[in-house]
Amino acid sequence: MDGLRVNADRLWDSLMELARIGGTPKGGVCRLTLTETDRQGRDTFIHWARDAGLAVRVDGIGNIFARREGADAAAAPVVIGSHLDSQPSGGKFDGAYGVMAGLEVVRTLNDARVTTRVPLEVAAWTNEEGSRYVPTMMGSGVFSGVYALDYALAQQDSDGISVRTALEAIGYAGDAKPHAVGAYFEAHIEQGPVLEATGTTIGVVQGALGQRWFDVVITGQDSHAGPTPMETRRDALLAASRLVLEVNRIATTSPDYARGTVGSMQVKPNSRNVVPGEARMTVDFRNAKDPTLIAMVDELKRRAAAIATECRVTIDLREVVYFAPSEFAPELVASVRSAAGALGYSHRDIVSGAAHDAVYLSRVAPTAMVFVPCKGGISHNEIESAKPEDVAAGCNVLLQAVLARAGT
Repeated sequence: MDGLRVNADRLWDSLMELARIGGTPKGGVCRLTLTETDRQGRDTFIHWARDAGLAVRVDGIGNIFARREGADAAAAPVVIGSHLDSQPSGGKFDGAYGVMAGLEVVRTLNDARVTTRVPLEVAAWTNEEGSRYVPTMMGSGVFSGVYALDYALAQQDSDGISVRTALEAIGYAGDAKPHAVGAYFEAHIEQGPVLEATGTTIGVVQGALGQRWFDVVITGQDSHAGPTPMETRRDALLAASRLVLEVNRIATTSPDYARGTVGSMQVKPNSRNVVPGEARMTVDFRNAKDPTLIAMVDELKRRAAAIATECRVTIDLREVVYFAPSEFAPELVASVRSAAGALGYSHRDIVSGAAHDAVYLSRVAPTAMVFVPCKGGISHNEIESAKPEDVAAGCNVLLQAVLARAGT
């Protein structure tokens, strides 16, 4: 099967047609999970899947599985997937590429009249983005046992609409049960600048960075900006500013692909002539190795305690997200690397700085990912872009890696 190639034009046309559902003026998409546009995207995928001869099932959290039988019908399937939901101002490739690449693998095998030894399934996971409902990666999390189904169904959006109600409203409250997975593959744009900057076509993903998120509340004392001497102030914003610098220092001086971000801050009373008495901020730490991630958090806590003393404030750090780094299955990662080399594509090992459904699937099945470049490394943005030839290359690598695992 070394000579088998996907239909690049068909893959690109499917991506562009899907992008018209929820399309935005700047060329992106807005397909928030469990909305009418999400329903339309799901319906379109299912229509194409059935045209390809696939049997479709939907589970209790709305995950879609489109199955192509193999010679051994009892074998655990090789699953290929990603998500169809988007950010409010998202791009046309994030998530959608992985689902359409899986569909194109199946279409290509149909065209070549190839029967795999084990069944194949193309999966579209519910609420990967977490824009409308928290937690993120909800569908794959429920499937993998990270979250209980009832817990996920009870979550509400900002308007008080539950996941259960939204699923029923769009007709995707299914009853299929979780099942064994023999292996999982996911193709995705990199969402970062490394592949483009190095002129590399294929990213061989080793795993995903672990993440630890904190909500931070710094409490000082509101006071008049004029009469209050500098040495007696309990300035919450000053303490917050120093903590921001510490987050940056810890990340830039730590190994193993360390990342540190303060992405949100609110100040009270937010008046130009009042010393701020309260500051709220977030901290996002990421790392490829759990011991290093733990060390980063320990250092943050030490520095927060010192800043609190020096600035005469209190600093409360509350952890709201923690999942350990994910290491993908070495044999599947090797198959992606081998496929890229055999096909003549430039490739390099890479880690994912973002979380994907593959992170949770790796807890229940051997998992690998294929990255392709995106323009400027920009994602979660309407201007997100990828080249047709790179999209096809990633799908060709996916095809060969899937065949190596599924057999023929």
